[in-house]
Amino acid sequence: MIEIGAQVDLSHPAERVWRALTDRELLGRWFAEAEMVEGLPDRMLLHTAGLPGFEANVEVEVTERQEPDLLVLACDEAGRLSELTCTVTTTKQGCRLELREVSTHGAWSAEQHEPREQQLRQALTVRLPAILDWLAFQQVDLRRADGGMTAELPLIGVRGRAGRNPRRRRTLVAVVAGAVLVAGTAAWVTLPPDSKPAAAPAPAPTATASPTVTADRTTVAPTATASARPSRTTASATARPSRTPSAKPSRTPASAAPPPPSAPSVTARYETESDRLFGYTGEIVVGNPGSAPVADWAVVVTLAEGTTVDDVDGATWRQDGRAITFTGAAVAAGGSRTISFDVRDSRPKAREPESCTIGGQQCAGL
Repeated sequence: MIEIGAQVDLSHPAERVWRALTDRELLGRWFAEAEMVEGLPDRMLLHTAGLPGFEANVEVEVTERQEPDLLVLACDEAGRLSELTCTVTTTKQGCRLELREVSTHGAWSAEQHEPREQQLRQALTVRLPAILDWLAFQQVDLRRADGGMTAELPLIGVRGRAGRNPRRRRTLVAVVAGAVLVAGTAAWVTLPPDSKPAAAPAPAPTATASPTVTADRTTVAPTATASARPSRTTASATARPSRTPSAKPSRTPASAAPPPPSAPSVTARYETESDRLFGYTGEIVVGNPGSAPVADWAVVVTLAEGTTVDDVDGATWRQDGRAITFTGAAVAAGGSRTISFDVRDSRPKAREPESCTIGGQQCAGL
């Protein structure tokens, strides 16, 4: 028995995820195009031929259905039979979707197994969240609710009770804008004008001695004059004249300059792998250019305000406020490790992390 599985935590209710699993048109957007089998309402043909890990189209039949928690499908891929179980579990943030496919007759080759599982994982973590965000956007009130989050509303017609009078809304906007303009004008009138910096008092003239001429050199004492423009540097107005025409040598010789910092033992590069309406998937590649493995490494990512991490692959992680710290197993000499993480954004326009560092050094690509 060969098993393929993948799961993802989603910030959407179970009912919306169930719709994406069972609606033929939606299923074709995030996984594969689906075609209903004529006369058999519980059967569909998935056009998977050509997808990584699939050799032919897959005919599926619903064998168990418990809305919105469980969906079991019997799959037939050109004589190779399997059972696909879709489990939806409600969580505090939304729900968790787990897909598990078990071979019941025939088997996938070694060349098929890994690409098939990767295709399933990518569909769950990239394309499915995008479809769910698109569904949520159709039911969202773009006016900000309390706490900076958007409030989901049922779709109501233009003449429904939830509609607003556009003329009244324009009047309200005009009144608010007028109040802001009046308040700004009052604040401008009452503010004191910008004061220019007061000029420093001119230095008082002082008595000076006449120049003394000797046989070997002439020393000239400074002549005190009352200047209308104050000196910008106080020290230059009162300093004694130098007795030697040459400048003092630098106290720090050029050879004593600190050496340049050594290259970090590990490096990191950040890249946004995919964008969605309410989030994105980030990827960090940790590289070890040295000649020895590095076990003690940590990547710290500071997320933008209003974003959270839902799913991490390739590392262990902990969160402290908006700072996410990724750690993991040792990186071999000359090797690398890839970290993929899913970010949810409460605003329609996704924002990349504010910073990414490894060992105090900035990650490349951000």
